Amino acid sequence: MSDTLFFAHETAVIDEGCKISRGVKIWHFSHLMTACEIGPDCNIGQNVVISPRVVLGKNVKVQNNVSIYEGVTCEDDVFLGPSMVFTNVINPRSAVNRRGIYTKTHVAKGATIGANATIVCGHDIGKYALIGAGSVVTKTVPAYALVVGNPATQIGWVSEYGHRLVFDNESVGVCPESGDKYKLVNNNVEKISNAS
Repeated sequence: MSDTLFFAHETAVIDEGCKISRGVKIWHFSHLMTACEIGPDCNIGQNVVISPRVVLGKNVKVQNNVSIYEGVTCEDDVFLGPSMVFTNVINPRSAVNRRGIYTKTHVAKGATIGANATIVCGHDIGKYALIGAGSVVTKTVPAYALVVGNPATQIGWVSEYGHRLVFDNESVGVCPESGDKYKLVNNNVEKISNAS
């Protein structure tokens, strides 16, 4: 670990054995625990806890007060909103030691998890999915899905730019910002063309 590769605020705690890539920023009072892996250009906000063996891909944005527990992996370009939390034990009990018996959660490329959302372990988040603020995710979320509420319910689909998709009679939706086209087939969304 060399501080020339990344920035860490003087109040951050970085345990021995962390793998931190170039361009990472780690802010006030955050704690990175041994054997976590942080990809290039990640931004770790204030008061964040990253547990052992957590893996973050490139350009992951972790906002303030987020807890990322062992068993969680995030691909590139994931956004974790303020105070959201992952769990990693399905049935925690204070008097029963389940340390090391963790249920995994995988967050795919480009997904966004809103402020104060909770992801119950064992439920993966598909690429570019958008989890609304305060949602409680209790099942796997498909790629490009928009889910909100407690328990989280799918209410639509979003583009890679995070805009809600409206599908025509041929099941094609166009992102209003990028112009990219998406197709709804068998209750799954696929990107079918780039605007450029």
